[in-house]
Amino acid sequence: MGADFSTSDVHIQQSLTFYLLPYALMTLWHGAISDSIGRIATIQWGLGIFVLASIGCAFAPNVETLWFFRALQGASGGAGNTVARAMVRDLFEGVQAQRVMATVQMLFGIAPAVAPIIGGLLLGIHWQAIFIFLAIYAGLSLWAAVKYLPETMPAEKRLKLSVPNVLASYKTIFSDTEYTKLCLSSGANFAGFFVYVLASPVFLGKLLGLNPQQYGYLFVPTVCGMVLGSYLAKKVAGQYANKTVVKSAYLWMTAMVLLNLAICQFLPAQPIYNILPIALFNIGMALAMPILSIAALDRHAKIRGTAASGQAFVQMFLSTVSAGLIVPLVWATPLGLAFVMAAYLIFGWLMVTNTQLWKAQSVSSS
Repeated sequence: MGADFSTSDVHIQQSLTFYLLPYALMTLWHGAISDSIGRIATIQWGLGIFVLASIGCAFAPNVETLWFFRALQGASGGAGNTVARAMVRDLFEGVQAQRVMATVQMLFGIAPAVAPIIGGLLLGIHWQAIFIFLAIYAGLSLWAAVKYLPETMPAEKRLKLSVPNVLASYKTIFSDTEYTKLCLSSGANFAGFFVYVLASPVFLGKLLGLNPQQYGYLFVPTVCGMVLGSYLAKKVAGQYANKTVVKSAYLWMTAMVLLNLAICQFLPAQPIYNILPIALFNIGMALAMPILSIAALDRHAKIRGTAASGQAFVQMFLSTVSAGLIVPLVWATPLGLAFVMAAYLIFGWLMVTNTQLWKAQSVSSS
């Protein structure tokens, strides 16, 4: 891409920031919009714009045009992610909601992990093939949403969409310290893994000596870790107290972070050494995420779409900060990335240990 646009690798890398920042900012609106016009209409608009933006990226004549369409992709791409969280809680209650959310969160996690594998294969054709694929995929998703998804926000429950109303809703949810801490803990756990997705071109290509067609060496194991963690989350829902499950997940993630640090410090960079603890970390991350997500959404049932937007915003904001500021500073060595994962875990732990979920003497499983 750099050669085609006659620009530097840094400018190409910044296209990711141009995508992630609008993505994070617009997640603040997707849920509120869905509270006003309905869940399905919001998904339709988001996917429709994403299709057009992907086509624009594929045929961009220069890097500035690429940045513009990447920003448009980001502004529209989070609609489905955000609204789906609210739809799960619209449709399901209690333990069943937790189990369904585990499945949804697994898919949310699989997508950014599998994407580099597909991207690596498409890169063998041309970088434009990646954006053409995204346009086709989004188009198929739009068709499926229209045909199969139910509307879960009835007209009589919809809220008037206005800037003052949205701002008031966000003041309500983010002034709720329990909600904010739950979102930050969940987002930090995900960011601990996502730094490796963001750093994958350098981490895999330069540090581990893999080519784009071999990116599956990282993403297949990490996806398996997410799948296993989500499966465990579904199995333990209703069987053990939520507090017990979350504490167990953090204990596991802590052990994997320490293993990762030790490997990076004392062993030479090798795919099997450096990838294994990341995949194992994802088991704990996926185990805790559905509980944290449902607990946050249940804090504000009347504005659940907005609450889902707040969750998604926190997660993407942390990822955006990682992409634009943190990852480029530390990706020169595996140890640098391992320290960032550790820092995110510590931050998430500090947040969750000050929540009612963590301190509760007993937690209902219904």
